[in-house]
Parts: sequence; structure tokens; C-alpha cells
Amino acid sequence: VASIRDCGETLTPAQKSAQKLFCRMADCILANAEGVRRWLIREGYPARKIQVIRNGIAKPPPVAGAGWLRKEFGLAPDARLIAVCSRLNRMKGLEYFIDAAAIVSQQRPDVRFLIVGGNGHRSDGDYQAELERYAASHGLESRVIFTGFRTDVARMLQEIDISVLPSLSEGLSNTLLESMAAGVPVIATKVGGTPELVEDGSTGLLVPPRDPGALSQSMTLMLDNPGTARRLGEAGRDHVLSRFSIDKMVA
Repeated sequence: VASIRDCGETLTPAQKSAQKLFCRMADCILANAEGVRRWLIREGYPARKIQVIRNGIAKPPPVAGAGWLRKEFGLAPDARLIAVCSRLNRMKGLEYFIDAAAIVSQQRPDVRFLIVGGNGHRSDGDYQAELERYAASHGLESRVIFTGFRTDVARMLQEIDISVLPSLSEGLSNTLLESMAAGVPVIATKVGGTPELVEDGSTGLLVPPRDPGALSQSMTLMLDNPGTARRLGEAGRDHVLSRFSIDKMVA
């Protein structure tokens, strides 16, 4: 069995060749989203071999101690937090998140933006340093916070107001699953398997990739309408816990 987790835009030519070799030998190719299955077929993989098993997630435990994250980073108790939780690589669209942050910051000085994660691949080099310079070029040194790699993301999600995934390519994101299971309203790009998880306007908001204007508008919509954000967060949590459980994945 070969398992394919995303649409492969980050693979080098050598990695793509190795993937095709292993998949030719495999009796079954597992994709974690229908969008990945369709991409594999377009790439010439045999449709008869491909099955979809979507990622599953356990219900997160309740977390106490509200306010600790703002204290850790020296933020005001009423600061609004918008976060991207992902490994740092160039297919995650983080520059567009920073562009959107610059737009939102002009009207909402109370908002801070977290980028949670470390460099995803050695080939990216010191990508975080590049992103830090890019944020500084927008005058966002004090507004965009790079937390580095964290092992307490589930706890952090309890403190976050909005979770964003601005990916240019995606399979079925565990970040979105974890955010939604925690009841955090999500904004994500309409790529890969994400629309199978996030129903626009129902369980979250979808925006086009590479579109900081649309992303900033969705952020502002949630910030200005806490009732809407709460409704999307609750609907997202119910959707994930009922349809993307560990039990369903195992079955």
C-alpha cells in the first residue's frame, strides 16, 4: 500500500519519480482526500488502484488557564489572535497571510498574527528569516509573531480567535481538523481537499489562493461579527467530530 497525503507540488523531480515507482509496485494507493485522488488520476496514476481514506481526529480534551498565550508573548489581554499553524514551506502561502495581515492592521490595531511552526524542508533554507524580513517590510515587526515549532498547538488553539490556512496546495489538512475540532472558526484557501472539509459560509470560510484582499476581508468579517465567527466555529466543530473521527478513519 502506498499513501499519498497531498497534491505533490512540493516534490522534487527525483521525489516524483520515486513516488511513481512505488505506486506502480503498490496494490493499493491511499489518498486522504478526493481532491488528491483526482490529482493522482490527472498525473496518470491508475484510478482502479486509488482509494480515499480521509484523515480523522480525536475529540480534544478541555483546556483550562485562559490568557496564558497572550501573557507568554507580552500581549494585551484583549488582543485578538489570528494564527496560521503549519510547517513553514513555500506552498503554505504565508506571504499572502502577511499581506492580508498588513491590510487588516490598518483598521484593527488590536489584532496580532501568529505563525506557528518551523521550517518544513531543508531545501527551504532559513525560510522563517525570509518571512520575518517580509513582515518587517510591511512594518509588522510587532504584529506578526513567529512562535517557532511548538508541541502544544492543541492548547494554543484554545486561545486563538481565528485559524487561517492560506495554502497554495493541500491534501486534507490536520491543522484545519484540529482547529475545527477545537471550535475555532477557520478561513482557508479553496485548494486540494480543503473544500471537502470546509463548507464555505457553513463550517468556515473559503477564499481563493494568492488573494490577500479576499483573505483580509474574511478576517475582518469574523473580527467584526463575533456571532458569525462563533456560529462557524460551532458548526465546524460539530462537522469534524461527526464526520472525521478516528473511528470513521479506522473503519
